[in-house]
Amino acid sequence: MADIQRRKTVTASIAGVRVGSDAPIVVQSMTNTDTADVPSTVRQVASLARAGSELVRVTVNNDEAAAAVPRIVDELDQQGINVPIIGDFHYNGHILLIKYPECARALAKYRINPGNVSVGRKDDSNFRTMVEVALKNQKPVRIGVNWGSLDQALLTRMMDENSRLPEPKEARDVTMEAMIVSALNSAAIAEKYGLRPDQIILSAKVSGVQDLIDVYRALAARCDYPLHLGLTEAGMGAKGIVASSAALGVLLQEGIGDTIRVSLTPAPGGDRSEEVRVAQQILQSLGIRSFSPQVTACPGCGRTTSTFFQEMAEQIQGYLREQMPIWKDRYTGVEEMKVAVMGCVVNGPGESKHASLGISLPGTFEEPKAPVYVDGRLFTTLKGDRIVAEFIHILDNYVESHYAAKVEATAD
Repeated sequence: MADIQRRKTVTASIAGVRVGSDAPIVVQSMTNTDTADVPSTVRQVASLARAGSELVRVTVNNDEAAAAVPRIVDELDQQGINVPIIGDFHYNGHILLIKYPECARALAKYRINPGNVSVGRKDDSNFRTMVEVALKNQKPVRIGVNWGSLDQALLTRMMDENSRLPEPKEARDVTMEAMIVSALNSAAIAEKYGLRPDQIILSAKVSGVQDLIDVYRALAARCDYPLHLGLTEAGMGAKGIVASSAALGVLLQEGIGDTIRVSLTPAPGGDRSEEVRVAQQILQSLGIRSFSPQVTACPGCGRTTSTFFQEMAEQIQGYLREQMPIWKDRYTGVEEMKVAVMGCVVNGPGESKHASLGISLPGTFEEPKAPVYVDGRLFTTLKGDRIVAEFIHILDNYVESHYAAKVEATAD
């Protein structure tokens, strides 16, 4: 793993999941189902958890959703899925948490947005109510500021103060500062009403890459609360993946961030779990955590034989993804394995030698044979039309022989 110096924070616990300082950076996600639709929400939470989401957030926006939360948690427990469920509250969280105490108890954490928890009020009574419920149930909270729903009274006051300065700052800079002030002031109020520092997580989400980097650098320098990272409204497809990777990569490399979410907009009918896999890949690409064996594959060029090596790389990547849920329960360290699938002899043998297991396919007009390397040494050479099946067989044997079997707990 990379030797990245994490910023020191207090360490929070979310239903047994440690967050902060030397704890592993946690991957979280959020459902997009109607929370009141219990079967659909349970299915999606289960899918996200199986993909590797270690925390899952659900919208709690009305009576039906709040009433459904305990049933969702119970059904997940019956299926053996113990992922902590976080309640996302806006506007009426103070009402719902009081009205539905079973919901308050079932949730592992509450997300509170200080920009809209007390809209239309001149005091913090709504915020205080939510903090007191969290205190009563011993639940942590995330105070999540978002520039799309920033406290307008605070922002207006700070803009007015800025306009009277001899050299006013740019509006963008005032907005960034207002986000930080909102988060820190809200955390101070939460502590005043009884929450401990280790029950508070902060976030300050924006949708611009450089804005996110700037606001989190400033926030990290001014507090020791754990921080949740995420580029809000990152977008669809390549845009959302690249923007999230660029922003989170810089901050994580600087040791900033304790939980992360990649807020991708899925295509219609698309797989919500993609955001989990992208978050995992960001952490694994930086060498921070390992989740699944990695496949190195060349992009192909005029030397490569048709699309065979691309198809093989895809088959092997798919096979690893399918097997990983089984392997991780059986073997220790298998997620560290590296596999190389290369298309010709130029970089193929060399790249294969750097992997745990590698294969170099013949390029166009080259001799039709594929050398296989194991731990840097030539192991065998495959030929014919069963190269993929034979390589996967070697792969299975490698996993079984190189990674320690986990000891199953036995009943007394």
